[in-house]
Amino acid sequence: MAHIIVVGNEKGGAGKSTVSMHVATALARMGHRANALDLDLRQRSFGRYAENRQLFMEQAGIDLPSAQYHALPELARDQPAETHDKARLSAALETLAPTSDFIVIDCPGAHTRLSQAAHSLADTLITPLNDSFIDFDLLANIDGDGQKIRGPSVYSEMVWSARQARAQAGQRAIDWVVLRNRVGSQQMVNKEKMRRAIDALAKRIGFRVVPGFNERVIFRELFPRGLTLLDLKDTGVKGLSISNIAARQELRDLIKSLNLPGVTVNF
Repeated sequence: MAHIIVVGNEKGGAGKSTVSMHVATALARMGHRANALDLDLRQRSFGRYAENRQLFMEQAGIDLPSAQYHALPELARDQPAETHDKARLSAALETLAPTSDFIVIDCPGAHTRLSQAAHSLADTLITPLNDSFIDFDLLANIDGDGQKIRGPSVYSEMVWSARQARAQAGQRAIDWVVLRNRVGSQQMVNKEKMRRAIDALAKRIGFRVVPGFNERVIFRELFPRGLTLLDLKDTGVKGLSISNIAARQELRDLIKSLNLPGVTVNF
């Protein structure tokens, strides 16, 4: 069966599409059959990223290892909106599963029926989180000095409900991974407070914390061409900068930390 990787939270600007593209491309480069879906039907950041990649390859006359991106199928609207959305997602997964080792699903930065359905199907859930207490509020409510956790947020409760539903259905548990993104290089008081708060919450509600990407200009430069850090040498970039080399190492560490079945990092 295909292993379903869902990249989701309910806040925009956390780097979900960047993470989705890099994870999907890394899997494809390592020889795995990777397919991808974008459930943000309005902004379609992941979808546009994939389209930019296809256009770049056509214009440059090169073929880069890539996950296969797919749009949700259109179905007849003969049922309520809630079941209609779930039916579209189910139809997509049913079609992709036989030809997939992994299916990467990028969710919108909002609570939608599609996003909720995807979370309940996740084998691995990746939640990118910017290194600030504004984004931490996505996971839990915290007191004024950032020391005491008052309780889980609506998003954490949604993930908990998805976990319960899978358990009742006899399915394997969701491996929930919170990815600390855009972490500053300097040791600051806020950074240390965030670390302590996330570690405490991880023990309380059951997720793993893994390192993500530091804030780097390269990610903004890659999107228009649909490229990832792994494509630079193949597109003629010679002598990678120290920053780019460090970013590749961050990606390598991320893929290793996900502990995906049958994946041995070889880039």
